[in-house]
Amino acid sequence: MIAPKKVAEGTWTREKDKWDHTKLLRVSPVLGSQAKRIRALNTPADIYITNRENVVWLVDYYRNAWPFDMVVVDESSSFKSHSAKRFKALAGVSSHIDRLVELTGTPSPNGLADLWAQVFLLDGGDRLGKRYSQFRERYFQPDKRGADGMVYSYEAKPGTEPAILQKISDICISMKSEDYLQLPDITYHEIPVELDAKSLKAYYELERKMVLELPEDETDISVTSAAALSNKLLQLANGALYDEDRQVHEIHGCKIEAFLELVESLQGKPALVFYNYQHDRTRILKALEKSGLRIRELKTPQDEDDWNARRIDVLLAHPASAAYGLNLQQGGNHVIWFGLTWNYELYTQANKRLHRQGQQDKVIVHHLVCTGTRDEDVMQALQRKDDVQNWVMESLKARIRKIKEETR
Repeated sequence: MIAPKKVAEGTWTREKDKWDHTKLLRVSPVLGSQAKRIRALNTPADIYITNRENVVWLVDYYRNAWPFDMVVVDESSSFKSHSAKRFKALAGVSSHIDRLVELTGTPSPNGLADLWAQVFLLDGGDRLGKRYSQFRERYFQPDKRGADGMVYSYEAKPGTEPAILQKISDICISMKSEDYLQLPDITYHEIPVELDAKSLKAYYELERKMVLELPEDETDISVTSAAALSNKLLQLANGALYDEDRQVHEIHGCKIEAFLELVESLQGKPALVFYNYQHDRTRILKALEKSGLRIRELKTPQDEDDWNARRIDVLLAHPASAAYGLNLQQGGNHVIWFGLTWNYELYTQANKRLHRQGQQDKVIVHHLVCTGTRDEDVMQALQRKDDVQNWVMESLKARIRKIKEETR
């Protein structure tokens, strides 16, 4: 069993204990230091569970003596990159695996191109081609080009989606939770946060300074430059900035104040809080110090148990480490996004920690959105659901054009 780290640490072991026909299975977690992992592999068990970061090591450890006849990949979209080492390692031992099962709630988070590597692990390239280049040539065409003619992105050819789905229909099954499960409603709540005049001025000055440092021709703006600019602006909207030496400079407390008001308005109801930057986490913890609430960071399986047992009032988590597989639905029904993420896959999966089978109450997802900042662009991108990265670039270019016109 290959899963995200936190899921590997606790979720699957707990799940098997909930069912009569699986509770007798012996589970050995292959986690921790190399010595611990080797000891776990040499412990007699029915199921061995490891995290995806250990896949390359595991394949190298066994080489041609790979002993596992069946492999389950939980959250298989983490194997969507055909150039990633973990994908190449697992593909290298596919001939030793009799049965491979992939599970994911977001099979193609960034488009249909994400399917090739995942399907290749299942069939060795029989359906979508032995090479990614063949797959792309057959189903996609150039979209964005730079001034030098280099292709920066591809778009699906007309009819591509039904053609691909038809090709893989015999080995893939899509099940929507709403068709099989009775889940309570989920409500999305945007809370506008007004920056004070000084903070808003600092925001626009930083934006203007960074925009003027970008290339004159906006078509030359790289994804990296766009991400760096967006990152800085999102940090400032949250209230603090990292400098080049990773020192934190606090700019304002507007979002922290709105966050404390929101927590107070919940009147003691537990809240799962997602933050984006480490300085967000630090400032949130400091702000809650004297609140009298039971505060915890989600780090261990014990934290997960205590949350579900209602022994925690505010549970802090980063979406990248808590978005997959964790069952947190028994601990509360309020999600708070203190810092927003562009990553639609992480966003939806993180919300699913509470909105899943076993949840008894309506789930309310609160977003703290700073007015007139990049926060608003993020919310629009998340509401669009598809082609988020393209929307990020286009919204940024529109802002760049406006700023450069104002400075002429």
